[in-house]
Amino acid sequence: MPAKIVVVGSFNMDLTSYAERMPRPGETLPGHKFVTGPGGKGSNQAVAAARLGADVTFVGRIGQDVFAEAALNFWKQEHINTTYVVRDPNNSTGVAPIWVDSQGENMIIVVLGANLAMTQADVDAAADVIAGADVVVCQLEINYDMVEYALKVAKAKGVRTILNPAPAGKLAPEVVALADYLTPNETELEILSGISGDYEKAARSLITRPDQHAVVTIGSAGALWVTQDSAHTIPAFKVKAIDTTGAGDAFNGGFAVALGEKMPLLDAIRFANATAAISVTRPGTAPSMPNRAEVEALLKGS
Repeated sequence: MPAKIVVVGSFNMDLTSYAERMPRPGETLPGHKFVTGPGGKGSNQAVAAARLGADVTFVGRIGQDVFAEAALNFWKQEHINTTYVVRDPNNSTGVAPIWVDSQGENMIIVVLGANLAMTQADVDAAADVIAGADVVVCQLEINYDMVEYALKVAKAKGVRTILNPAPAGKLAPEVVALADYLTPNETELEILSGISGDYEKAARSLITRPDQHAVVTIGSAGALWVTQDSAHTIPAFKVKAIDTTGAGDAFNGGFAVALGEKMPLLDAIRFANATAAISVTRPGTAPSMPNRAEVEALLKGS
């Protein structure tokens, strides 16, 4: 049986410009490529999970514009259940202008639009599918009170939860406590914990119970798995990075699928690392997500 994953989160249309370097303030630079594509952390994670073979439902909001139509067509192509996607009459679909330099580094401005208008009714409509899920995944590109509400609904139904606290932001401790698995990167961890320089200490400061885990993504160094009384580094796979945009989303999608398939946690993190590694070898966000055979081949060859 495929893992059943519910992603409560965002869709943004990515508007990506490629240039040799980033512009300085007030500077105009020539770029050499422009690409539009489906993005948003929630949608990217849903796509990653679906391509890895999971049964994925997306819960979110989009507008009634051309970007919304593109989103629905893309999700249909990726075999993602969109029954609980609301078409918002008052807000535009989210957009994300992205700049990528020749080293693969990126800068992003996100205009969230309809993503910030999600309501409790949107989540309640999906209560039955949440109850039947193996894992529920949330990020921070929707209104924070709905992040909390979605996690509460999942926990009330005994469903495991992943909170990817991205983009970086501060959350109340009671919201953090609702996550079975916290998956920040280094910057997000520092902002969430208020502790800089010591990833293990920062991650442990967020953990409130013995069965809660923090899995900190640390770029080319891999991932740091922290519990109340232990810490382990799981190395990354060595690849040539072309575009790091969406790597965290690939990791979270892979991690959700691995947990949903009941892999041991160490294996789940390696599976997530492999998913992220393949994604950075390709341009774009959702389009860069690998399929199951690619991830298994990388794991087998390691």
